[in-house]
Amino acid sequence: MSHQAISLPRWIDIGLLPMWNLFVALLVTGAVVVLIGQSPLQALSMLLQGSLGSVRGIGYTLYYATTFIFTGLAVSVAFHGGLFNIGGEGQATFGGLGVALMALALGPLLPAPLILPLLVLGAAVFGMVWAAIPAYLQAWRGSHIVITTIMFNFLASSLNVYLLVNHMRPSGSMAVESAEFVDAARMPALHELAANFGVELPSSPLNLSLILALLASAFVYWFLWRSRAGYALRAVGSAPRAAHYAGIKPRMQVLLAMGLSGALAGMVGVNEISGVQGKLTLDFVAGAGFTGIAVALMGRNHPVGIILASLLFGVLYQGGVEVAFEMPGFSREMVVTAQGLIVLFAGAMAAVSAPMFAKLYTAFKNRKNGAAHG
Repeated sequence: MSHQAISLPRWIDIGLLPMWNLFVALLVTGAVVVLIGQSPLQALSMLLQGSLGSVRGIGYTLYYATTFIFTGLAVSVAFHGGLFNIGGEGQATFGGLGVALMALALGPLLPAPLILPLLVLGAAVFGMVWAAIPAYLQAWRGSHIVITTIMFNFLASSLNVYLLVNHMRPSGSMAVESAEFVDAARMPALHELAANFGVELPSSPLNLSLILALLASAFVYWFLWRSRAGYALRAVGSAPRAAHYAGIKPRMQVLLAMGLSGALAGMVGVNEISGVQGKLTLDFVAGAGFTGIAVALMGRNHPVGIILASLLFGVLYQGGVEVAFEMPGFSREMVVTAQGLIVLFAGAMAAVSAPMFAKLYTAFKNRKNGAAHG
């Protein structure tokens, strides 16, 4: 019996089930840590201390979480439209290219209050365009969205390399990166903003993109569950033929779902390129698009769940760096292995334990009904 056979209460579906998956993931990860001769309790303590034990650590954790919120939301919107968007890496890369082109062209000409919204718009539009092409190929030409989005990841990466090497690299520079942005085109860091109000915070890459990520989460919730357009999109994702008979055009919904998904993924460029790097670089996405898949799965494709899952993965990324640095014999490769296990059990295998909960809930409900009739 699958967990889709009955309707589980939301407190199980989006509350208890993800927590159980995380618990199992930590148990398996702890077993692996023991096998390599390390203490799982010490590793967990250092992980939490490195990610949440200081203001600087929290800043780094929230910085990582910001990127994962964008990519998790991107996967979620496409999923609700019945699509599996594997192209977050390429869409984020293209969004970063949009940020860089806007910053280099208009940054010297406009003040920060004008250029920063344009950077956000550039990231969203470039990500949207890059996602709309595979959407068109599926809706009107029958191509499979998973295959085309994967291929477009490689195309975006290659295009980024080509532009940096041949057109955007400053003359005489050997580094494969663009010229640095002017200060007006840099997304303000939160520790810099706090200093303007007399509050001293340790420096970290956390910037105003966090606010954008939270606003994007609120927008996705409103769009999917409070707007007519979102209802139409979810209707197509749930039952394309029924939606078609109801007068909804599935092709346009595919284009809308992937366009919005790509725009959200493109926002990674604001956080990474404008907020941290201050220039276009190679491989700045660094796997965040694929991590967004696990984030969306663990967050049950709901904005609130995605925020919580993003915080978890932020803790894993930042705390993992501290564990590798502080624990002798615990290499970076071991940290990546531990992170991968947590991603596997808490994200990619999020539905494995659902049948067990479905059986337990059914048995509990039948027993409760039997007692009531007895």
